[in-house]
Amino acid sequence: MYLALKHFHITCVVLSGAGFLLRGWWSVSGSPLLRAPLTRRLPHLVDSCLLASAIGLAWMAGQYPFVDGWLTAKVFGLLAYIGFGSVALKPSRPRGVRLAALVAALLVFSYIVSVALSKNPLGWLAWL
Repeated sequence: MYLALKHFHITCVVLSGAGFLLRGWWSVSGSPLLRAPLTRRLPHLVDSCLLASAIGLAWMAGQYPFVDGWLTAKVFGLLAYIGFGSVALKPSRPRGVRLAALVAALLVFSYIVSVALSKNPLGWLAWL
C-alpha cells in the first residue's frame, strides 16, 4: 500500500508542478485561459490529493514534521511556495512582480523536491 501511495503522491507532485508552471506562464502572458473554470478548479483537486497522500505517507512511515528535519523543511518550503505562487497568479499584480514570484515559486518547488529526494533539510542548497 505504501508504494502505491508513494507513486500516487509523485504523480500529484508532477501534475501540480506542471499545472503551476502552465498557469504561471498564462498569468505572465495575460492569457484568458487562466480564468477558465477548469483552470480554476483542477489545481485544488490535484493539490488536495497531494496533501492527503503526503499525510498518509508520513503516517505510514512514522515520520512527522517538527520531528523529522527534512519534513519540517518541506512544510516551510510549501508555505513559501504557496505565498510566491499566490503572488505569481494574481492578475492585479504588475507583470514584473508576477514573473519574479513565478521564478521564486519554481525555485522553492525544486527545493522541496530536492529535500524529498535527498531526505536532507538543505536539499540542493547543500551543493552550494
